[in-house]
Amino acid sequence: MKIGYFLSSEEYSPAELIEQARLAEEAGFDGLWISDHFHPWNDEQGESAFVWSTIGAISQVCELPVTTAVTCPTVRIHPAVIAQAAATSAVLLNGRFRLGVGTGEALNEHVLGSGWPTLDVRLEMLEEAVEIMRRLWTEDGFVNHHGKHYTVDTARIYTRPQEPLPIYMSGFGPEATDVAARIADGYLTTSPDPELLRRFREHGGGEKPAQAGFKVSYAPTAEEGVEQAHRIWPNAGLPGELAQVLPSPRHFEQASQLVTKESTAQSVAAGPKADAHVEAFKPYADAGFDEVYVANIGPYSVDMMNLYRTEVLPELRLGKERSHG
Repeated sequence: MKIGYFLSSEEYSPAELIEQARLAEEAGFDGLWISDHFHPWNDEQGESAFVWSTIGAISQVCELPVTTAVTCPTVRIHPAVIAQAAATSAVLLNGRFRLGVGTGEALNEHVLGSGWPTLDVRLEMLEEAVEIMRRLWTEDGFVNHHGKHYTVDTARIYTRPQEPLPIYMSGFGPEATDVAARIADGYLTTSPDPELLRRFREHGGGEKPAQAGFKVSYAPTAEEGVEQAHRIWPNAGLPGELAQVLPSPRHFEQASQLVTKESTAQSVAAGPKADAHVEAFKPYADAGFDEVYVANIGPYSVDMMNLYRTEVLPELRLGKERSHG
């Protein structure tokens, strides 16, 4: 199991994300996830830079592979434009880029005034978007496409990597997981759900790579870690489809009032002890994920990186060796 670092565009400035990417490589992480948002989930998080600019800067300070977690190439930005942005990122990263895609959230996608489609329509749009992007990355001439949701008129991407980009797709429910198994080169999720991973494998995913990500909250004490996780990321405790349908940070702040500090304490590894951080990976390892990405909440990113470099990553890798011994 590879272990990566998850860059939260909603919580940190571009300069902080670039520095975290550099530190993650020094600490021994295997790769990077980076979120792609127009809005943060709430005002306390307070950031949401344009991810493609940040990726370009990261490519100049870090050699780690980068995956977007995730980009929605369907409503706010046309898939042809995402195809160009992703191709440029892959060139800058010398092929170490994977485009993670998903059906998105109203939080980010409603900003141009479009109605928010139902899940079945969003999945249909995403499948068509993936087809367009792959054509733009692989065909030598101009691409024309007149589909149900998108039109592309004599378009050609000139700056693109030698090999077509892999597309990984998120699946938080059975319908999206089935589509991911059928059309994507890999699978993304934020839940250590073994049933969904098994569904992906059995419905066409086979041995395709499966990635997952989660958050921890390093702090000098466990109590402070819980407090900052509850203050900055209470939305992580919201159930069901709320994350996909609420349209603004204000609505997430209102809904998050229902999330208790006790539930946050039960769901997030908090504090400075390596054992708690190591244990947080266990459900993902047990479920069978190939790569797991961990994000840190709060201002102690440097201290968190040091803990992972000296204790957490060595213990996780030693545990992997023991399990194969």
